[in-house]
Amino acid sequence: MKNYLDNLQKEIKDLICLVREIASKNNTPVYLVGGCVRDLILGVKNLDLDIAVEGDGIEFGEDLASTLKAKLIRHRRFGTATVVIKPSLKIDIATARKEIYPYPASLPLVTNGTLKDDLARRDFTVNAMAISITEKDFGKLIDFFSGNSDLRHKKIRVLHNLSFIDDPTRMLRAIRFEKRYNFEIESKTLHYLKEAVRMKMLEKVEPQRLRDELILVLKEEQPLKQIKRIQKLFGFGFVSPHLRILKNTYKLLNAIRNQIGWFEKIYARRRQLDTWLIYFMGLIYSLNINEVKAACKKFVFRKGEEKRILNCRKVSSRVMRQLSRDKIKPSKIFDLLEPLSYELILLLKAKSKNVYVQKHIEDFFEIYNGTRIQTCGHDLHRLGIRPGPQYQKIFLRVLKAKLNGLVETKEEELALINKMI
Repeated sequence: MKNYLDNLQKEIKDLICLVREIASKNNTPVYLVGGCVRDLILGVKNLDLDIAVEGDGIEFGEDLASTLKAKLIRHRRFGTATVVIKPSLKIDIATARKEIYPYPASLPLVTNGTLKDDLARRDFTVNAMAISITEKDFGKLIDFFSGNSDLRHKKIRVLHNLSFIDDPTRMLRAIRFEKRYNFEIESKTLHYLKEAVRMKMLEKVEPQRLRDELILVLKEEQPLKQIKRIQKLFGFGFVSPHLRILKNTYKLLNAIRNQIGWFEKIYARRRQLDTWLIYFMGLIYSLNINEVKAACKKFVFRKGEEKRILNCRKVSSRVMRQLSRDKIKPSKIFDLLEPLSYELILLLKAKSKNVYVQKHIEDFFEIYNGTRIQTCGHDLHRLGIRPGPQYQKIFLRVLKAKLNGLVETKEEELALINKMI
């Protein structure tokens, strides 16, 4: 039998071997499960490792974290723990469990179970495989539900006919995996999905759970494929009953993809973009401000996320109108764009076809963004200026002069200040 663990990079393989040692010491059956097994078989890089323990998952996580001297996050309600080795590498450890849904679209009731119970509760067959990392059968693939066959035939298949009733967010997940891997939702599974659509199951889900699944869709490498499929199968009424996806929406989303590519190619060293947020702003661009506020309230976004989304509706027309002029001072470009997030600025660049808007935004990123003056409060104090609100006014005038090319060095800044006072 093929040992898929041979495909792991050395750092991950060493980590798995350490897990094997701890499992052997505690006589505890331990398995790699879920998406990391799927991606191992497909040869896709995945640094999110999921482990199921036929025993106490939190206790096993404590042993592993102690050995690695790593951070441990416990989730006692579900009997799970996360060992954070470094920001880009973590291991999720779960007690093997079975789940019962007390009513449709509810959160499940969880009890301890066997490995088969744990795999049977999962969304699709391709995510319901395990690889043993126990000493006696290290590397053995365990596949109760023919997930490996579905991988070979490029099928997304649920494990039972009530899967979308139990958890309607799987409707979004099915589309996400289908389009990510260029698979096909299997015919019976598609029938079950359409039946859940007819029963309006998405309306029965807590909005925050839908939000999290939608964000995962928008974080995909090419989310436009998933968006088109969602629109075809059930639409985006779960975001807002007023949301309509039109040809212009797809044009804007395509332009957003291009602008994200432009930014990441040229400014890779700047902060990482929340790309999903740009796509979301583009997706709901046709909504009015009150409809956007209602969607934000429904999805309970974080404060910073909500602020950027609402700013899109509040300032975009004004900013683009002012940037659409040919002759505009650099200090004015700075005033307009510096308070805005990179995400919103890139949305504006994607939205506008005006050559001056494009040029001014490119100049902002290349020249003006992050411009600082060298003069500080101590310098003003040495010039005999008493601390107070006038400091901010002086700094602002010097900054504008610097942006407009009137001063360059600290000596020139101080000379300007002397003239001002």
